[in-house]
Amino acid sequence: MVCLIFIKDLLIKTPIVYYNIEENILTPQSRKIIILLNAVVKTLRSAYMTKESAYSLTNKQLSAVIGDETNFIANLSNAAALLFENLPTINWAGFYLYEPTSDELVLGPFQGKVACIRIQNGKGVCGTAFAKKESIFVEDVNQFPGHIACDAASQSEIVVPLIKEGHVIGVLDIDAPITSRFDEIDQKYLEEFVQILLDPSII
Repeated sequence: MVCLIFIKDLLIKTPIVYYNIEENILTPQSRKIIILLNAVVKTLRSAYMTKESAYSLTNKQLSAVIGDETNFIANLSNAAALLFENLPTINWAGFYLYEPTSDELVLGPFQGKVACIRIQNGKGVCGTAFAKKESIFVEDVNQFPGHIACDAASQSEIVVPLIKEGHVIGVLDIDAPITSRFDEIDQKYLEEFVQILLDPSII
């Protein structure tokens, strides 16, 4: 029991290894070992951590990754990668940004399969969340009126609006290949995630 508690504490407090160094510093073998260790830590965390503690860690990682960086696209890109890496049982994570001239949401940085490029304001889950300025999670997208099927494998979805200084500038969109993947806990922590993302970004 003491050993299990130690392992759990170690996994929660030990960050996944992120490296941003010159290519010639790491040998191919060392790089493979780091990737393998990251995968092991991620798998073990999912077994020992609650959804709340996992999200809390993810949000702290986002804060650390962004730091004082103000470039919006760069921050969106890392945020999408972080979500896709950390969240279990999802098949797409990314952003749509509002284009006033067309009154459409346009595809931004994402992780996953090729996606729809443009979504009309008020259409589908993304457009509805944008128009209402509120988060929406859908247990079964096939039951959502006007759902836009960019990937037939997606069965549930959560969308969180990006609100900066009172203006909705886009949405965070996450899809899952199973029904009922998202709930109020996901909504709460993803809304915090989005705020961490937007605070330092210059738009």
